[in-house]
Formats: sequence, structure tokens, C-alpha cells
Amino acid sequence: MSQELFRLNKYLSDAGVCSRRAADAAIEAGKVTVNGQIAQMGMKVSSDDLVMFEGKPVSNQGKRQILIAYNKPAGIVCTAEKREKNNIVDHINYPERIYPIGRLDKDSTGLILLTNQGELVNKIMRGVNAHEKEYIVTVDKDINADFIKKMQAGVYLDELEVTTRKCQVTKLGPTKFKIILTQGLNRQIRRMCQALGYRVHSLKRVRIMNINLGDLKEDTYRDVSLHELKVLNKMLEGSKN
Repeated sequence: MSQELFRLNKYLSDAGVCSRRAADAAIEAGKVTVNGQIAQMGMKVSSDDLVMFEGKPVSNQGKRQILIAYNKPAGIVCTAEKREKNNIVDHINYPERIYPIGRLDKDSTGLILLTNQGELVNKIMRGVNAHEKEYIVTVDKDINADFIKKMQAGVYLDELEVTTRKCQVTKLGPTKFKIILTQGLNRQIRRMCQALGYRVHSLKRVRIMNINLGDLKEDTYRDVSLHELKVLNKMLEGSKN
């Protein structure tokens, strides 16, 4: 019986080494070898192949599944790139290799998930899957009804040449609101507010799908519970990866 073949970037992602995008970059940079030969973009491998990433062997067999929730403080950069100062992976210093699911920009705080499961990253992150993420935001001046209406309807972002999806926005105070997004454009909320003449003072993510930040203290993490994981997997059924 022939061995099942996997695209190399997926193999690395499923092994918890990095995301598929980061895997492609590593392959292109010559950091990955297969059976002693420098890997090529698009190649496929089997579980019998010896895959090395930066000189260390990689295996996606028998791997313990990890998913943690972390309350990110301001100043931490959501990347696994070692060259980036204050990167989240080095900062947390988890005993096993993990990487963040998506990003929170450096100045933002709150919930971010980290895992060693590449398929989970792809299912949560792909915009087409439209999974909810909830934020609490304060801005530099009083919020009016026009602001709420325009945020909900979608805001055209000049820099990205795109109009944001319709979303849920609820006023919580004179300068504070809650927003629930189903897409993750670069610095989306800050850009939306800026386009409407507001500047963000603070931005905190409090929920990703069914996983809530709750009372998790800043700069600490917890394992996602089995119940949360069960509900999450149910919500992800049918999601593209």
C-alpha cells in the first residue's frame, strides 16, 4: 500500500512547526530539508520521509494537541519569528512548540489563542469561514448614533481598498463600544475608526468564537477546556482550511 502524501507546508503546519504561510517562507529560504536535500516549493512528503526544519527533525505523528488562551498585554508582537523583539512565543516560553492563531497588533490587548495544530489555525483564520471575534474599544471622543450606524454598515478603507463587512456594534459608554467582527483585516478596527474621524485609545479582544477571555489575568494563559474544545470543533465543522 502506498504512503499517503502531504504537501510539505501542510505537513509542517500539522506538526506544529509554523503556519502554512510561514512554512512556505522557510522552504523558499532553504531552511527545510527532506531526506537530506533542500526542499522545493510545492513538494509532497510522506510520514516515512525525514523532514528537517532549521536542522531539527519534524514529525506530525503522536503529537499532543495544544490549545491555550492567553491575555496579551500591550507591547507583545503576535509572531513566532525569533528575529522580532518581544515576539509572543519567546515571551510566553511555553515548553512545547506553539504559535499564535492570527494576530493582535502590538498596541492591542486581550485574548489570543496559541496552538500546535495547523489545521485549527487555518479553519479559524480564513475569512471565508466568518467566525466571530469580539472587542471592547475606547476612542478619543464621544460616540454618536451616526458613528454606530456607519460602523455597522461597513466602512470603506482607502489604504486597503475594501469595504468592511457588516458587523454588530453596541455603545457601552460615551466613548466605549463593543464590536463583533467576522473578518480580520490588518488593524481593521483602528482603520475603521480613523476613517470616521475617531482615534482608538484602547482595544481589547474579549472573545474568539466560543472562547471568552473572562477573568484571565493579563500576561497569563490557560488551557482551553475540553468543553470549550468540543464546542469549538462543532462550530468548525464544515469550515475550509
